[in-house]
Amino acid sequence: MTSFGTELDTARRIAREAGALLLQVYATPFAVENKAGGMGPVTEADTRANALIVDALHRAFPGDGVVAEESDDNSAASRFERCWFVDPLDGTQEFVHRNGEFAIHIGLAVGGRPVLGVVYRPVGDLLYSGVVGQGGFVETAGARRELRVSDVAEPSALRLVVSRSHRAKLTDQVVARLGITQERESGSVGVKCGLLAEAAADLYLHVSPKSYRWDNCAPEAVLRSAGGILTDLGGTPYRYDGSELQNVRGLLACNAAAFPHVQPVVAAFAREAGLLT
Repeated sequence: MTSFGTELDTARRIAREAGALLLQVYATPFAVENKAGGMGPVTEADTRANALIVDALHRAFPGDGVVAEESDDNSAASRFERCWFVDPLDGTQEFVHRNGEFAIHIGLAVGGRPVLGVVYRPVGDLLYSGVVGQGGFVETAGARRELRVSDVAEPSALRLVVSRSHRAKLTDQVVARLGITQERESGSVGVKCGLLAEAAADLYLHVSPKSYRWDNCAPEAVLRSAGGILTDLGGTPYRYDGSELQNVRGLLACNAAAFPHVQPVVAAFAREAGLLT
């Protein structure tokens, strides 16, 4: 079995370098532009970190493909057995609002499956990393802890983590049906999945079709390294082989114990909402 030790160490180093760049821009009165097609805000931090990470990955692993949010050509996933998926700044809204809840995602997929992930939140120096099947760790304040999802199986006892900026009717329907009473807000897909991976939350739903593989490759690898599960709203794992890049069927992240109880409920409401066919 491949250990991916070199890849993990390299991705961790690159993430920290990109994080330092983000913090440099964060400390300035940076400009905010809107992407074409209503794809949300973008700043110089997004584009500069994108260039740094992509260049560093190409130099470290010249035989691998790289798919990155701010790159023009994202066809590499269909052309390379090994492909990196990069979100240089997940949570640009949080960056703009200066609440600190943004992260860098660097994930590696092999044969269309996520195998390795690094999620780095520069504010607070919080780093999640893991290799699927080999475990993961969270590092903060000079301490390093092993990641492991919770074993909470009772739906009404689950702790839901939700976005600060997006709240959908489907989420409210699932919460009501399952009897969930504990919620917390967080920015960034990666930070939310990290909270699940360290057993600080149990369930996360992203019911919008407006996310992409670079949003979830690294978070999925981290979560799976901790024993968790990430799928579309219908319970089917996404592939990272270039067949599609947009997560048109949303995201469901959960600990393994509760997944069999939660997934059918989520899928039923998602079908009613037209998110699943």
